[in-house]
Amino acid sequence: MKNLLLVLLLSVAYSSAFPAKAPEANKETDAKFAEEYLKKYYNLQTNGRQSRKKGDGPLITKIKEMQQFLGLKVTGILDSDTMEVMHQPRCGFVDAGEFSTFPGNRGWSKRELTYRIINYTPDMPRSEVDHAIQRAFRVWSDVTPLTFTRVYDVTSDIEISFAAQVHNDFYPFDGPHGTLAHAFAPSSGIGGDAHFDEDETWTSGSNGYNLFIVAAHEFGHSLGLLHSNDPSALMYPTYHYTEPSEFRLPEDDVNGIQSLYGARITPEEPTVPEQPSDPSTPSCQPNITFDAVTTLRGEILFFKDKTFLRQISQNSVVEHHLIKVFWPSLPNHIQAAYEFQDRDEVLVFKGAKYWVINGYEITKDSPKSIYDLGFPRSVRRIDAAVHDENSRKTYFFVEDKYWSYDEQQQRMDSGFPKKIVDNFPGLTKIRAAFEKDGFLYLFDGDRQYEFSTAKKRVTRLLKNNSWIKCSSNLAKNLKKRLRN
Repeated sequence: MKNLLLVLLLSVAYSSAFPAKAPEANKETDAKFAEEYLKKYYNLQTNGRQSRKKGDGPLITKIKEMQQFLGLKVTGILDSDTMEVMHQPRCGFVDAGEFSTFPGNRGWSKRELTYRIINYTPDMPRSEVDHAIQRAFRVWSDVTPLTFTRVYDVTSDIEISFAAQVHNDFYPFDGPHGTLAHAFAPSSGIGGDAHFDEDETWTSGSNGYNLFIVAAHEFGHSLGLLHSNDPSALMYPTYHYTEPSEFRLPEDDVNGIQSLYGARITPEEPTVPEQPSDPSTPSCQPNITFDAVTTLRGEILFFKDKTFLRQISQNSVVEHHLIKVFWPSLPNHIQAAYEFQDRDEVLVFKGAKYWVINGYEITKDSPKSIYDLGFPRSVRRIDAAVHDENSRKTYFFVEDKYWSYDEQQQRMDSGFPKKIVDNFPGLTKIRAAFEKDGFLYLFDGDRQYEFSTAKKRVTRLLKNNSWIKCSSNLAKNLKKRLRN
């Protein structure tokens, strides 16, 4: 058999971002479990008695290596965070460096690749499987010169199949909720092929395992990428459900794949005006959605893709700016933001990192890790955040749950996370939020809810653009200019 490196996508818990707490165990049990874990994934080579001796022996060295790779605090101690990660179901392949490629493998030598779907899972309609696979390939073709063409009756570069248990590649699957899938490095023969465990439940939504998300990860391996140590990356070793309509390939993955194949050459995009723009531009569309919203010294900032809308006052003309023009070190596609006025700070989140804006300047110690705020390692992004002046708490929203954070003590409140619907009746997901005049304004899709924390209920349903002054006369003038 050719000397191919097999990559296994993680074994995962159900699609929830909040896996069960690691089982209680005494120190001896933890040490034995950790030793076996490190032998399997970090090439620990020693016998049990020798590895547990005092000092920086092999076991401690490997614990530190594992902690460093997975973004944990490097202590060499089997603390609760380390054991929590070790107990999470995961990939069967050894961990690798940041957007690494297979040793000695520089990807495919060609740029036009073919794929074939050998068989289908009974869990989904065939059309949904076709769409998920096509979309997963598009994740990579959108940022590289690669093209992927489906073939039907001939052997392709990337063969895709569903199978259970032993399936003729010497790497049998392990039943439900274990290894989800595996893929082979670019090469002839079995190289590039991707296999999905039929004992799992495959879906196009959040129940079971989302085929698009898993396939996009696997095809990264088929193209030559190993796992990333960035928790927000698609190529991170653990499965995390993301709404497919909201999925954007993280920067770490973009950098990794472009290091192999280069960037896709596209026509130059039109620039966005840096000066105040006409409020009858897309901001006045009633169905507009925002990635994040926050206040900043009395202003309201609405983030959208690579830009943000700046509403300085209720009666002022909205400004439309590129994020990079105002803050070159901030990423595009911001996912959450909130202002904490007591420190004159705005915190901006993307993936597992956050940036602090003090006034209008990014602090020198940015970006920071969201895990420093007290989030478990299973959380890889924040959907929305807001500081409530009434309760003096900051609320972080992730999927259908939320956390309460004490800014004075700088720690998470006990008893969280909780279901959003339990304390925000009528809401199950929140995608953006900000606070003004004692009310929280919570966004989900193209709807905005005015929420009273004192009354614990929604008091008004608003359009997303309700804060943006839209003049019908200006809209007419814009249409006139477009006609001319």
